[in-house]
Amino acid sequence: MRRYDLDWLRVIVFALLIFYHVGMFFVPWGWHIKNNNIYKLLTYPMLFLNQWRLPILFVISGMGTFYALSKRSGKQFAVERLKRLFIPLAFGMAVIVPPQVYVERIVNRDFNGGYFSFWPSMMFNGVYPEGNLSWHHLWFLPYLLLFSLVLIPLFLYLRRHPGNTFLKWVEKKIANPFGFYLFIIPLYLIESFVEPFFPVTHALIDDWFSIANYITLFFYGFLLISVKDIFWKAVEKNRKLYLIAGLVSFPVLLSRYLFIEDSTLVHFTEALVKVFNFWSWILALFGYASKYLNKNSLLLSYCNEAVYPFYILHQTITIIIGYYVMNLEWNLFIKFSVMTIGTFGIAWFIYEFFIRRWLCIRPLFGMKVQQKPEGINYNR
Repeated sequence: MRRYDLDWLRVIVFALLIFYHVGMFFVPWGWHIKNNNIYKLLTYPMLFLNQWRLPILFVISGMGTFYALSKRSGKQFAVERLKRLFIPLAFGMAVIVPPQVYVERIVNRDFNGGYFSFWPSMMFNGVYPEGNLSWHHLWFLPYLLLFSLVLIPLFLYLRRHPGNTFLKWVEKKIANPFGFYLFIIPLYLIESFVEPFFPVTHALIDDWFSIANYITLFFYGFLLISVKDIFWKAVEKNRKLYLIAGLVSFPVLLSRYLFIEDSTLVHFTEALVKVFNFWSWILALFGYASKYLNKNSLLLSYCNEAVYPFYILHQTITIIIGYYVMNLEWNLFIKFSVMTIGTFGIAWFIYEFFIRRWLCIRPLFGMKVQQKPEGINYNR
């Protein structure tokens, strides 16, 4: 049975990603281009989102993999993943991402020519940041592809043996409201002993902390959805507990960033609070989604199909708009509004009139080539 709450969460989290990337234009953290004024206060809501937005995406992706694999063989699933992930990645690196790199080079005065004289250098002068070839915000796709292919044997075993000892153990543990917190033990070990030695790069190669952390969360998604209603009933029943846990633990984590200098002891303590915090928010979000969002609608059907193209397009649009407003003497509210509305609006226009209706374009954005929905005139 399709879980519409899972679809809603996916749409909401990717929408928040657009707000987050607009916010990156204004905060002190490193990003591709920056506004002429930096707003440190904006880092607090950004830190809040940053704790759980990527972890929950990988958990949701693992859950989606359960459904995708349930009606395919391992080989069919691998082919489907290559089509849905590798093709958009290759197209994105060749067409969608280059304008981002071009704007960054122009802003930093590393290049002063036109775009069409810049584009050929993407393929021939090396890998970003030294060169120009990059996947930028599309880094999520190669990681997801890697995890999907590597875990096929394990996923097939779990699918073919729904009554195995491990799944029975999971069912038993999550029947207890605090049993879900056993899942933070591997995450804590990764955060404590891998993160200090492998800074996050999103370059795939040597990005061992990201790989270990996100593949674990991806596996958790598949594992938890494998026990089906037991999982959903547990998070829905205990959603208030997990919300309180998140509300209490985030200020503790924020206090560490603001007032306590790092040390070995602080690192191990911070790692525990960090994984406890984001896992609590993930459980709370699943619980509230199960309670209030497990219902279909025409809006959800539209957004669920649009979310992937929006993800692919959005950061390029954000950076181009940012380039034109970065030195204007507008306040934060006006610039943030212009960039957010502009990103959503332009992405919708491109999606609606240049992607959704064209069967030959849809696969480049990870969309299925299907029979045309009623009322839509596709150009063949």
